[in-house]
Amino acid sequence: MHLLIVLLIVALDQISKYAAVKHLKAEKPYVLIKNFFQLEYIENYGAAFGILQNKRIFFILTTAIVIVGIIVIFVRYSSQFNKTMNIALSMLMGGTIGNFIDRIRLSYVIDFISVKIGNSYDFPVFNIADMFIVVGTFLIVIMVSFNRYRI
Repeated sequence: MHLLIVLLIVALDQISKYAAVKHLKAEKPYVLIKNFFQLEYIENYGAAFGILQNKRIFFILTTAIVIVGIIVIFVRYSSQFNKTMNIALSMLMGGTIGNFIDRIRLSYVIDFISVKIGNSYDFPVFNIADMFIVVGTFLIVIMVSFNRYRI
């Protein structure tokens, strides 16, 4: 089941990025909710919030280590984890692989989801993989913090 979740996340991420390239690249942002939510094609050569621009090798090595680490955790401990923990790890793995594919294939990550809060806050543009990485990580931190990750 975990592999299926990972594959679905990777597929959703890559299909959405393909659509972003096809429909948003070299176009003006597509506003869905004025001053709040729009679709905007961005090529991100860095990490979250645009940090560490053009550090491709660093990101590839770091991401490979994270993927191997998650695989080791799955192989050794998944039978001891509750369903929520295994889903959270699958979300983290799927999102990580989705962005890893971009970094290997393109040297950058395709971002296209833009959220703004009026004129006061412009959240960094992100993608589907990023959403799964953040939600998966958040769930893991909460479960580990409150010791709620075991069967």
